[in-house]
Amino acid sequence: MFKKIIKGSRKHSKSDSTDVSSRPPRSGNTGSDLNPNLVVNHASRPGQGAPTSTNSSSPVVPPPMSAVEPLPLLRDTPVSERQNLFMRKLQICCFLFDFTDVLKSAREKEIKRQTLLELVDYIQSGSGKITEICQEEMIKMVGINIFRSLPPASHENTGQGASDPEEEEPYLDPTWPHLQIVYELLLRYVVSSDTDTKVAKKYIDHSFILKLLDLFDSEDPREREFLKTILHRIYGKFMVHRPFIRKAINNIFYRFIYETERHSGTGELLEILGSIINGFALPMKEEHKLFLVRALIPLHKPKPIAMYHQQLSYCIIQFVEKDYKLADTVIRGLLKYWPLTNCQKEVLFLGELEEVLEATQSAEFQRCMVPLFRQIARCLNSLHFQVAERALFLWNNEHIVNLIALNRQVILPIIFEALERNIHGHWNQAVHGLTMNVRKMFMEMDADLFDECQREFAEKEARAQEVEEQREMTWKKLADVAAERGDNMVTV
Repeated sequence: MFKKIIKGSRKHSKSDSTDVSSRPPRSGNTGSDLNPNLVVNHASRPGQGAPTSTNSSSPVVPPPMSAVEPLPLLRDTPVSERQNLFMRKLQICCFLFDFTDVLKSAREKEIKRQTLLELVDYIQSGSGKITEICQEEMIKMVGINIFRSLPPASHENTGQGASDPEEEEPYLDPTWPHLQIVYELLLRYVVSSDTDTKVAKKYIDHSFILKLLDLFDSEDPREREFLKTILHRIYGKFMVHRPFIRKAINNIFYRFIYETERHSGTGELLEILGSIINGFALPMKEEHKLFLVRALIPLHKPKPIAMYHQQLSYCIIQFVEKDYKLADTVIRGLLKYWPLTNCQKEVLFLGELEEVLEATQSAEFQRCMVPLFRQIARCLNSLHFQVAERALFLWNNEHIVNLIALNRQVILPIIFEALERNIHGHWNQAVHGLTMNVRKMFMEMDADLFDECQREFAEKEARAQEVEEQREMTWKKLADVAAERGDNMVTV
């Protein structure tokens, strides 16, 4: 009898274990009973037998799709199903297509494009807050689309030396019809007020940012413009990433300056930095001053500086305006990298120098004025009229003229000879006229000093003339001696 009871009990236990997944959970479960709202996601298959929840915050990652097919619109779907539909639409957007052939997969390309546009509209409208798992899948989808090997530069394709980037036709990525919308989606996600930075920073992490920075070398200007806006927004929203972003940009600049001397996105990165520098708090951190000395000032060295000089100059001026004591450091840095044979670079340097001097105080000006005006004197005598003309334009700036007037005892003796040589020998009439104006300005500023400099210049010229006459007499004597001896001698 006892054995029969035990046997019957075992049968009942077996029946319970086999039927638990096929019947709905009992209400009023307590203690160790299963939670009816818990959904277990088994990666590639949905949880079978799991109760259907109306809670839109618990979407399930759908199984991979084998083909691109149109899906219902999000706005036409019940709120409880939108998150799951959102995930399926993300899967459609993970398909990549060959855009070199316009007709290939045209239907699928259009479905993806329309799906991307719908996702952008959904994020932008804020009609539904997307869950954390949806955010993770969306950032994965963005990465699949934008993180790719960039095509080689045009000079790398031909095997020829790198040509002037200004003369090259801009490269336009054929995948831009999809890329543009993916970038727009990422931007809308970053700037959305519904995006929680504590959640988003798990997916927009250091690895994501480094890959984003690598894309700045894209030759497509449209892509670089989007990247600039997105990185700037990330820097503004994710405070935890700010030091890392600055350091990563530093490393890009170091590689550009000392290794490659070629990077398509230098101007865009400097544009971001200009805004960042503008927000630096005072007193300025030592880290920021080192960035100026080690990265920004050496950026004057590479040949293609014309491509990004406007943005670089803005960053430099921001530093000087924030801390006027940095003016001496900046001016000496410019003098260190001053071009010797590139006249166009000299014109750029002179323009930047004028802006720096406008923000320079008298004490800092006095520290660097001797080497500075020695260089300006060389520019005044440049045979390239644009260089000489740009140097003379410095005297049109009232602040610079005031600084020169306060220190005329030092400055006029340095540049007087250059002014006189221009008046007596420069080929360009515009340079000649501007030199006369500067000379007259100094004469009115301090007549006694001007007369003294003129006298010293006349004495120097006389001594030089004596030396020249002595040299000619020496050669004449040698020629006479050679003639007496009957030797053939070639005279120069």
